[in-house]
Amino acid sequence: MIKRLTLLALLAAPMAQAQSLTVELNKLEDVETGCQAFFLFQNGLEQNLTGFEMSLAILSPDSIIDRLLTIDAAPLPAQRTTLKLFEIPGTQCAAIGEVLLHDIPACTPQNGEELDCFSFLDLNSRASAPLVK
Repeated sequence: MIKRLTLLALLAAPMAQAQSLTVELNKLEDVETGCQAFFLFQNGLEQNLTGFEMSLAILSPDSIIDRLLTIDAAPLPAQRTTLKLFEIPGTQCAAIGEVLLHDIPACTPQNGEELDCFSFLDLNSRASAPLVK
């Protein structure tokens, strides 16, 4: 009986790890009023996220905090990739050295309790500036 439970636990572990939330800073593009950030959110969870906010620190190329920015990316449908655009006003894209995710004020599944998204969040960047935790 114990061997059977251990085997079931081992088989279930990869399925639990497969559920994740990936945030990609896909590109930065200068616009008239600042820098437009293109984010891709890949919700690999089984639940829609009706609340998802990220608090970001925008750092200069020499690692000085330029500004703090909170973005609301909700809703994020389950098992889908969603494109969201956010403007960083008054900043040229070349002035962004790094985007630091320092907090997630909201990560709420539909009809559920708040989640700790940091535990299953993956970040990456294809832009000139890295997106880091």
